[in-house]
Amino acid sequence: MRPWNTFAVGMSLLPNYRIYGDSGPAVYILHGIFGMLDNWHYAAGILSKNYRVITFDARNHGRSFHDEDASFEAMSEDLKHLMHHLGDEKAMIVGHSMGGKTAMQFAEKYPEMMQGLIVVDIAPKAYPAGHGDYFRAFRDIDFSTVQSRKEAELLFEPYAPDASVRQFLLKNLEPIAGGGYRLKININALEKHYPDIIGDLHLSRGFAGPALFIRGEKSGYIKDSDMNNILNFFPNASLKTIPAAGHWVHADNPAAFISTISDFIVAHSPV
Repeated sequence: MRPWNTFAVGMSLLPNYRIYGDSGPAVYILHGIFGMLDNWHYAAGILSKNYRVITFDARNHGRSFHDEDASFEAMSEDLKHLMHHLGDEKAMIVGHSMGGKTAMQFAEKYPEMMQGLIVVDIAPKAYPAGHGDYFRAFRDIDFSTVQSRKEAELLFEPYAPDASVRQFLLKNLEPIAGGGYRLKININALEKHYPDIIGDLHLSRGFAGPALFIRGEKSGYIKDSDMNNILNFFPNASLKTIPAAGHWVHADNPAAFISTISDFIVAHSPV
């Protein structure tokens, strides 16, 4: 596993990324809102036994650069720049939630760079707002005065009662020298573009190549009724349901998830 990397190439900033493995087909993994590449550490490590896996922080997340533009268009361009930088003409693109919408946008715009598309628990449609309390927490709490992660968790609890959600969100804090914490995420850009992030994905021609949509059995993000719309834009798409999993499919049932995407990658990788 290689260290953190983030720097400029020409006039474009590259996102912070990690590479797992040294050989095999390239697999790029895109995380969801408030996430970061670390969320995919376990899955990437397992997949790297057979593939060269690249995880990266989306702009305005993790250790990547901050920018006022948090659109899917901009995030798909970041993926293109990273692939060019790493010398990958084609790759299998895996995207979860917000990252799944980015992956769909990328697949439509750059089909020649696609080995295949794997979209995890998101459809190309609008969703109701569901992150308002998290935005309020990041704005209301003065993390610069917080002296421990335990204190941060207690302050965050009214905004996110579920312990696993709190742990996920609190990964967005980093300590400040001398005490206190600050946010890694660019809360202003994400809040400004939040209506676009949860909004309808404006596709025109879609992607005719191989595509796999994965949903969690306990998640309601992809409904049976969504398949008609999915197939309108991704005519070669199939849908797989992972048992005993919610929206964070890769964390809730990693064995079944990894097996499912591995089968798809094998089926659509060059011999």
